[in-house]
Amino acid sequence: MERLLARISLLFPVWVCLCVSLSLMDPSLFTWFSGIWIQLGLAGIMLSMGLTLLPVDFQRILAFPVPVILGVLFQYTIMPALGYFIGTALNMEPALKAGLVLVASCPGGTASNVVVFLSRANVALSVSMTAVSTLISALATPTAVELLLAGSEIQVSFMGLLKSTLLVVVAPVIAGVALNRFLGRKRLIHGLKPALPVIAVVLICLIVASVIGQDRALLLESGPIIVLATVLLHSGGFLLGYIFTRLVLHFRPDVEGLARTISIEVGMQNSGLGVVLARTHFQQPAVALPPAVSSVVHSLIGSALSVLWRKVLVDRSAEASPSGAESIPP
Repeated sequence: MERLLARISLLFPVWVCLCVSLSLMDPSLFTWFSGIWIQLGLAGIMLSMGLTLLPVDFQRILAFPVPVILGVLFQYTIMPALGYFIGTALNMEPALKAGLVLVASCPGGTASNVVVFLSRANVALSVSMTAVSTLISALATPTAVELLLAGSEIQVSFMGLLKSTLLVVVAPVIAGVALNRFLGRKRLIHGLKPALPVIAVVLICLIVASVIGQDRALLLESGPIIVLATVLLHSGGFLLGYIFTRLVLHFRPDVEGLARTISIEVGMQNSGLGVVLARTHFQQPAVALPPAVSSVVHSLIGSALSVLWRKVLVDRSAEASPSGAESIPP
């Protein structure tokens, strides 16, 4: 059963694409999942993430602080800047540009940990980066969005974004870590753990498909520009995250593994948070579309990249440094 559940969660991009396709054909299949359900869904995803972590996962950051700090810094600088410049270069309408900036300013998503695992990169670093970027997102995400959208037609509330991020992201993660720490060996929690990735997959599929279904007409009208923008955003994040890590940490023997891990973490966002913030704090429905499409795009690109690294680059890097992709020395 555990193996089956693991395989189901690894097919995350397939399930998202399937649900989005069904939503485009018959929106009513998913539009019932709206309003407070979307917020509860994201909180459930983050609670699931917290239940897979222990305090030791955060202590591990002390063993390799430089890669974690560097990766999180890239996350909240490269991606928001890319979102702003791509939206400007493509002359996107204000609401769509705001949505692109919003999702670009979100922390790393839990799907990135799966992609890092498939890429044979550094899972410990990936989990640490996701945890840190998530915990500081309450301040980092609203700050990036407010700075980049200042003076635009789209009004944004810093305090509103801060409050929502704390409630639906940070608090559930902390609650999950606490439950895992004190009740992790209890039968209920222990038995639930293998199903957590599948639960998270189901919830993100419902969130994304719901938004797609609710704004189906607008997506069909503006779909090409949104898809192009999100492809450029995430491709740029993967590429620049890799290049900059190679440049900054070129002296480390494990630089290839670090570069792949940070590339994936920078290129993949918590799109569900983008959807929730868009629905809660922006009056224009179109703001939620780039985050929803982003969920599909970054999953597909990340999965393709993991196959490339696994089949082409891993053997080459293993010859030069067999342990470089697997661990980070203190």
